[in-house]
Amino acid sequence: MSITIDSDFVARAIPPRRRDAHKRMNGTVCVVGGSRLYHGAPFLCASGAMRAGVDLVFLAVPAQIAGSVRALSPDFIVVPLPDSKLTRGNVSKLLSWVRDPDVFAVGPGLGPQKPESVAQALNQMKGEGRSLVVDADALREQVIPSIRGTGSVVTPHAREFERLFGVTLPDDREGRAEVVAAQAKRGGVTVLLKGPTDIVSDGDRVAFNETHSPAMTVGGTGDVLTGITAGLLAKKVPPFEAACAAAYVNGAAGLEAVKRLGLHITASDVANEVANALKPFDRLS
Repeated sequence: MSITIDSDFVARAIPPRRRDAHKRMNGTVCVVGGSRLYHGAPFLCASGAMRAGVDLVFLAVPAQIAGSVRALSPDFIVVPLPDSKLTRGNVSKLLSWVRDPDVFAVGPGLGPQKPESVAQALNQMKGEGRSLVVDADALREQVIPSIRGTGSVVTPHAREFERLFGVTLPDDREGRAEVVAAQAKRGGVTVLLKGPTDIVSDGDRVAFNETHSPAMTVGGTGDVLTGITAGLLAKKVPPFEAACAAAYVNGAAGLEAVKRLGLHITASDVANEVANALKPFDRLS
């Protein structure tokens, strides 16, 4: 089944907010990433998750950058990790501090890691009913067994996709869609392949998202997308629908930023427009 993601699709996917909602009812996300070189990526991811409407976002980054990241916003709970590597001990410490988040978003700005360590970390993070969104440096072939069948989403661009699944993507849209669907089914995950046309598949369904601007090639917009995906998953949107809606919303936010600023936007501008992109879908129950 092939789907074109539009506003009607997104309206059906995003749940209403309950009038009697209380803290944590709308989901919690823990972003795990960052490194000495990359402190912006996990922050942008956290911004996307928060603007997607969750109640709490934990931001787990190496202790050496925790102070700088904390100073960027009072909206996130910053967790300083003892080590910059995803060691067993580092993840155990994280899990002792952050209790039962609905979704872990792992990878933005993480920097080079041993693939086996990333796979072990994801094994530690996953739990009953807990989803993961895996991006950037965490996208290694070795992680697939750790997340297969867990309701998780991977958000690669073309090069990351080829590294993750060990296959080459064709240039044409339909050919890409076939490869994405095949690897999603084989891997037991939902794949959101980022590009001028985003392609989303859970192995059975394939969807295309065309909401984009050429200005969105600027670094960090993919991190915002990962955060939106995690936020919608935390709000109990099913993985395929969450990935589709996140792609649409991220693109719509980029278009809003371009309307305001022209072709000179930053990823922060996109993150700041996510709320406006989601506003038409707001409703109460």
